[in-house]
Amino acid sequence: MLRDRLTDLLEPVVNALGYELILLEFSPRDGSGLLRLFIDGPDGIGISDCEKVSREVAGVLDVEDPIRQAYQLEISSPGLDRPLAKPEHFQRFVGEIAKIQMLAPVSGRRRFQGVIASATKDEVLIETPEGVVTLPLADVEKARLVPNFDQKKEKTVS
Repeated sequence: MLRDRLTDLLEPVVNALGYELILLEFSPRDGSGLLRLFIDGPDGIGISDCEKVSREVAGVLDVEDPIRQAYQLEISSPGLDRPLAKPEHFQRFVGEIAKIQMLAPVSGRRRFQGVIASATKDEVLIETPEGVVTLPLADVEKARLVPNFDQKKEKTVS
């Protein structure tokens, strides 16, 4: 799969620059596709960080030429609603609220929102208003944190 090949190619480049590749998305489209990398760093991400990663990644893509169509490269910070793509992401954000969409229904549903109770390399437990649900990470289509603006405000006020 092209997405996995791109991740294998670009993750070492991003890591060598001192950043973490949070998520790589490739959306092929008629005419021009979109390759988007979400990166993070120990001090957060600014425009200069995105520019630095963009230059290095573009150079590797020019040499390796893994995408056989026109595409646009976009480097972005994960933002407040950061994507959760790896088991370590779920583990890091235990206690936070997440929206999770599954590939196949679990307990008759594909969409869940609740507090991440725990996570292993294979599954995440999420506390929803209906109870605790165990979701297999291999079947997660997409997941993002839900920003809690009240909590952020309280932290900055005190």
